[in-house]
Amino acid sequence: MNSKERVRTTIEHREADRVPLFATYTPETAALLRKRSASDEADIGVYMGNDIVKGCVGLEMSYYMNEDSTYVCPFGITWKNVYNSSGHYTEIVDFPLAGDESRLDSYSIPDPTDPALYKPMEEILDRYGRDYWIVGSCQCSIFEAAWYLRGLDQFLMDLALNPGYVNALMDTVMEFPRQALRKYIEMGVDMVWMGDDVSTQTAMMISPEMWREYLKPRYAKLFREFKELNPDIKIAYHSCGNCEAILPEMIEIGLDVLNPVQPLAIDPLTVKRKYGQQLTLFGAMDVQRIMPFGSATEVTAEVKRLVEGCGSGGGFILAGAHHLQSDTGLANIDAFYEAGRKYGTYGR
Repeated sequence: MNSKERVRTTIEHREADRVPLFATYTPETAALLRKRSASDEADIGVYMGNDIVKGCVGLEMSYYMNEDSTYVCPFGITWKNVYNSSGHYTEIVDFPLAGDESRLDSYSIPDPTDPALYKPMEEILDRYGRDYWIVGSCQCSIFEAAWYLRGLDQFLMDLALNPGYVNALMDTVMEFPRQALRKYIEMGVDMVWMGDDVSTQTAMMISPEMWREYLKPRYAKLFREFKELNPDIKIAYHSCGNCEAILPEMIEIGLDVLNPVQPLAIDPLTVKRKYGQQLTLFGAMDVQRIMPFGSATEVTAEVKRLVEGCGSGGGFILAGAHHLQSDTGLANIDAFYEAGRKYGTYGR
């Protein structure tokens, strides 16, 4: 069974030969892995043992876009590189739609039909499309895109006080993922991946009622459109934090795969028990505590616990609950993959 078959079987809620594996890495971690491997493999995750190859387009590509102290991404947002003892991260320092609401009248998203945006996916499909599960991602899709442009505090007030403006802004930004993910589907990806962090580590960032007003109908429209374009396409959605309050309704509108099932916010075994017949769980490996600060033995034990608790009947892809960070040792990354291969085998 190759990786594509393994992931497809899993998402269909059947047991494959083993639980699929996937991880992504911060730039520093990816560089260390590549240097150690001395491999010319185009995707370092494939070299490590990933069953999934991911291509990205849109706002999520604005992170780490270049190494200048500050830079402006194609969406007009100004970012800053911030360095610390183990690496660096990026943060927004200027929101192009902050202040006067009339700025939205002249704002335009980048052209989602630009052929250059899709050259990387062409290469991914050509190299990996036969044997690996190919994902086209356009995260920071609606909610995050809106507040990245407006500023979080102002946008949260807009949600409560200015619904006309919010609807206009969301309709503007959702056009990019709509067209980009349609293009990915037409190119032949196996799954499309949207994402908006709508939760904190303890609860929803906005009320479920507000989510239903602004976001549910937009996700529903996009999911419906994607599945009309290709009924076999699978749809993944990312939200860090505890988003359990909206899971029944995400299932209702057609969600197939939930990521990242952040284990310090929402218990993967509970989610599996309650929703595992309808959702494939994608993630669950703790990157806040165990991966960076635990021992290799603790990493192995957690992998074993997750595959035993979530893997039964398929519907579970073991992955980091976010990028593996620059403070995560290579020994723990190796332990993650080794334990996944050892303990993830069905019928072991």
